[in-house]
Order: sequence, then structure tokens, then C-alpha cells
Amino acid sequence: MLDEIQQVQETADLLYSEQEVETALDRMAEQINRKLAGTNPVFVCVMHGGVVAAGRLLTRLTMPLTIDAVNASRYQNKTSGSTLAWTLKPGTPLAGRTVLIVDDILDEGITLKAIVDYCLEQGANTVYTAVLVDKKLDHPKPIQADFVGVETENRYLFGYGMDYKGYLRNAAGIYACKEGGA
Repeated sequence: MLDEIQQVQETADLLYSEQEVETALDRMAEQINRKLAGTNPVFVCVMHGGVVAAGRLLTRLTMPLTIDAVNASRYQNKTSGSTLAWTLKPGTPLAGRTVLIVDDILDEGITLKAIVDYCLEQGANTVYTAVLVDKKLDHPKPIQADFVGVETENRYLFGYGMDYKGYLRNAAGIYACKEGGA
């Protein structure tokens, strides 16, 4: 497996450098700080992919907030999605709160939409979504993110939380696998 990971890493295309991603996170934080000022939000990280973007974004936010996490995934360390699996739901009561969901990527939008719906079912007043990457597809998605760092073409990505078969989440930059590589 490590040979495959090394091959993917060596042949990938760098789409956004670490500095470009950090600049995008700065921009996202400015927008979130303006929009959510005074709302006492619950900051919900979507695990595992959202952990890098959420951590990098968190220290840029200036309003008082509480932190929680959710783990709902269609990928489970694979390169294609299937049935949504919930392994962690937020422990913080969401009723009457503003919720900010932070994830690595808005791909098909199925997982993010399910998480937003769950938060609303739990009584959240308002739910906002922030994604580091919005992948452009040739068909509509069931949800659009409120805050977006960067946009990419429809390729398989890794880095800044996004993985290739469970690896490469820690890559400093956003990379695309060579066509046919995932």
C-alpha cells in the first residue's frame, strides 16, 4: 500500500500551494467573523477530513464559540462513496443555537446535506456550512456551502484533510491525482 501512496504522491498535480490555501482560510475566516459575530455558534468539525481545515480555521475566528464534531462519511477510506455511515453525532445540544459545520470538501453534497438536516432536526436556529474546497460538477448538488475556500475541477483530491485511501490528509497543499489514478 505504501508503494501505491508514494506513486500517487509523486505523480499528483499541485492545484493549490500551502500559502494559497492559508490565504483562502484567511478570507473564509473574515467572512465567517462578519456573518456569525454575536451568534454564540457551535463549531462542528466533520471528521476526519475536516480536521485540518477546521483546526486551521478555528484560531482565525474571533467570536466566542463552542466546539464539537460529527463523523458521517460515505467514503470510509475508499475513493468512491456509498451508504452514509454515522459514527459520531455532536454531543452539544444544538437546540436554539447557530451551528457552523466545517468540512474539507463539498463533493456530491450528500453527506453535508445530511449533517445540516440532522442539526436542524435537533433544533438548531441556523446552520451555516464552511468547506475548504468546492468541487465543480456537471450536475446540481443538494446543498451549496455558505463559505468556500477554493474551487476545483472534478478530480480526485488529497491534502489539507482530504485523503487518498486514508492517507495523505497531511499533505501541505491541495493535490489532484493524475487522471485515472484514483
